[in-house]
Amino acid sequence: MALGTLYISAFRTKIRSLQRITRAMSSASNYQYQTLSVTSEREHVLHVQLNRPDRLNSMNRVFWTEILDCFNKIKNDEDCRVAVISGNGRMFSAGYDLDDMSEFMKVSDDNDIARKAKFLKKRLEKCQESFLAIENCQKPVVAAIHNACVGGAVDLVSTCDVRYCSENARFVITEIDIGVAADLGILQRLPKIVGNDSLLREHIYTCKPIDSKTAMEIGIVSKIFPTKVAMMEAALDLAQLIASKSPVAIQGTKISMNYSRDHTIQEGLEFIAIWNMAMLQSDDVLKAASAGMQKSKEPPKFLKF
Repeated sequence: MALGTLYISAFRTKIRSLQRITRAMSSASNYQYQTLSVTSEREHVLHVQLNRPDRLNSMNRVFWTEILDCFNKIKNDEDCRVAVISGNGRMFSAGYDLDDMSEFMKVSDDNDIARKAKFLKKRLEKCQESFLAIENCQKPVVAAIHNACVGGAVDLVSTCDVRYCSENARFVITEIDIGVAADLGILQRLPKIVGNDSLLREHIYTCKPIDSKTAMEIGIVSKIFPTKVAMMEAALDLAQLIASKSPVAIQGTKISMNYSRDHTIQEGLEFIAIWNMAMLQSDDVLKAASAGMQKSKEPPKFLKF
């Protein structure tokens, strides 16, 4: 009888595992793109890969539309609680696809300067909106960076909540070398991330690469790994751990931290008080507290959110 009970328990565990995998595959199937590959290797976690390896994952005009659509979907995807961003192939990303972007930003010679300026502003705002979608996504986003992370790719990872990298990673802010000031968020976000403003300005003004050791020392990344494989395993493990916790608590925390970063302490306190006057009534609070008091080894099962 005991053996039969053991077999039944193992069978049920296998069925639940298969059901989780099926749900994850179904969720990822809603994300079909040319420049991105979206898979689900862990429960409630989506893995978004920059997927133009033949072009070193450079960012063309299709990418800007697709990354915006992808993270707007993730924001509203009740099955997804955490996203991981990485690059397929030799490097994380070579940044802008300059050939494609020069056409995307090309202005008509027939227009006067005011109309040319308005056209370019709309184009820039479209690209900015694409990266804002990552920052404004309520789900935590983990960046896993290997080899080169260049130009616009540094803008991208600066929108993420957590950044891991491999030992061979290097961050290159190249905009000054192509004759422009960076305009997609590096100059606005990195000074709030990095602890050494003087060193950051040195690298931005000179376009000198930031190696992985320096990136960790000044706060661009939180951990370095010897290989891409080790980094990806750690990033997915982290995402899985975050995804096991209350989505009400996690998403509220991200929203509050982002808000507080850009406001006074008092404004941040007022914001979280208003947020939590609703969220403290969630069943997640009781489930998490009960699991803690019982010292349960298994995390509680939380509803979609």
